Amino acid sequence: MRRYPGTVRGAWNQGQVPRRRVFLTTGGVRLTVRCMTTPASPIEPPRAVLDAALTWLAPVRAALGTEFFAAYFTGSVLAEGFDPRRSRVNLLVVARELPGSLLDPLSASIDRDSKALVRFEPLFVTRRQIDASLDVFPIEWLDLQESHLLVQGEDFLSTLEVPRANLRLQCEHELRGKHLRLRQEYLAAAQHPERLRAALMNLASGFHTLFRTLLRLRGETPPSSAESVIERVAELYALDARGLLGAHVVRHADPAPSIKEAGAIYLRFLGEIEALVAAIDGLLIP
Repeated sequence: MRRYPGTVRGAWNQGQVPRRRVFLTTGGVRLTVRCMTTPASPIEPPRAVLDAALTWLAPVRAALGTEFFAAYFTGSVLAEGFDPRRSRVNLLVVARELPGSLLDPLSASIDRDSKALVRFEPLFVTRRQIDASLDVFPIEWLDLQESHLLVQGEDFLSTLEVPRANLRLQCEHELRGKHLRLRQEYLAAAQHPERLRAALMNLASGFHTLFRTLLRLRGETPPSSAESVIERVAELYALDARGLLGAHVVRHADPAPSIKEAGAIYLRFLGEIEALVAAIDGLLIP
């Protein structure tokens, strides 16, 4: 398999068909869910995605000039079962500096074609921003350390030293914010159940990194599949696994649960998140 210079780690097995699992909803409906996993071995994304990324990066690098430092694949593109028709490809673009004089040419260089076969969601940061935010965003940087793929430039994510002193506090902060949003969304959309299903699908992806971090808080290495991560979180924090899997099931089930089922799944998931907030609030970290 051809590797690009500097490739460090990632995940996309071109020869595997994504695994599927069957879940029963509260109404007894069988839902088949694509299993999203992050293999431990460094596997390149398909050539089409790599080529699209290099094409997308070319004008961005030209705009940044000598300020360009590195670009990485992050997020779900490094998960088995990633489908570019459903999701954008996350790219972390690191610059040495991003002065105001570069912002206009950089903005003009970004390809925003919403109809492209491979669509990108870039995040632009500087090396200084990363170093200064390690103690503020330990969840995000620990997760990026664990799962990233260098596309171009100089790799440094693997060598970051992320302090863990604030990890529990950030977990509780994130969980409380998500719980409040879940409840507000329900209050706003309870009379429009189709909106509840859409809201749960939109919110689901934001929980994956957080659930993985909750395992790290207990000294565990997160398993590869999203379903196994959620089930282990439920076990460690004395929650109902089927309820906690609700958002993931709604997002990845094929076919999607009915509007009526989605409302029940939403309430059950909301209850488990509330219980999880209480568990993290009382968690003592040595």
